[in-house]
Amino acid sequence: MKLSPSKINTFLLFKLPSAYFTGVRVKTISDNACETTVKHKWINQNPFKSMFWAVQGMAAELSTGALVMKAIKESNKNISMLVANNKASFCKKARGRITFNCNDGQFIKNAIETAISSGEGQTCWMKAEGRDSAGDLVSTFEFEWTIKVK
Repeated sequence: MKLSPSKINTFLLFKLPSAYFTGVRVKTISDNACETTVKHKWINQNPFKSMFWAVQGMAAELSTGALVMKAIKESNKNISMLVANNKASFCKKARGRITFNCNDGQFIKNAIETAISSGEGQTCWMKAEGRDSAGDLVSTFEFEWTIKVK
């Protein structure tokens, strides 16, 4: 079964409902890149009339995590995944539709290959940048994914 945006979005509804109900969605996914979006609305706002930082974090994490899930699925191995660390920086208020892009698919593929060949757990930092509809950088998130062959 191929991993597609609609399958991931359905997964969100049943396994990560807080992300689904706040509007986080996968728009595109390929071997090396994933794009997610979320629109500022009442359910995901903070008291300052912009998007709550944690909602941005969910969208950013999904853009990296979907690439991890895709690479694990394509490896045909039983591999666990977990976020060990994350870093975030915020440049501007998040209003309107925010699009997060991660282009680090090759990094996680390399980490999975190393984990399979060595039998040891691996870590991989992946970055997602969030931009508003004008293309201005709103936030940057980095996630340290840990993977281990079971």
